[in-house]
Amino acid sequence: MTDEHQATRPEDDAARLGLVVVGEAAALHAGDDASLDASEQNIRETVDSMVDEPLTDRQEEVVERLASAGGTLTAGLGGALAARSDRSVDDVLAGAARSVVQQQRLSQEREDADHRERHREDADHQQREDAGHQQRDRSDDEGRGEA
Repeated sequence: MTDEHQATRPEDDAARLGLVVVGEAAALHAGDDASLDASEQNIRETVDSMVDEPLTDRQEEVVERLASAGGTLTAGLGGALAARSDRSVDDVLAGAARSVVQQQRLSQEREDADHRERHREDADHQQREDAGHQQRDRSDDEGRGEA
């Protein structure tokens, strides 16, 4: 694994893929070839940046089709929700993108809080351990002074 991949949390990769799917849905709704081509290129580049080793041609095709299928589903659901709620598809897809980003942010905040709690517990343990050593040192010094 490269350092680039070691630093990436699975939640961050999932969020990036989620945004790629929303981008594919937006490109499908835009309906122009340039948007679709750009979205497909974005899928390839995103996946390539996440893998440790180059994908085989077959693996790359499967991943691209999965992302495209996800985009198709998102476009269909986004369109249906837009029609039902009397909103634009762009608004619905922007909301989906915000939701992906918010979920990633919440995951990072939980991870940060867990890290702070572990650090606090370690510091408390170290402080108790230090106090115990000091107490034993004083007892040893007092015992030697009486002899």
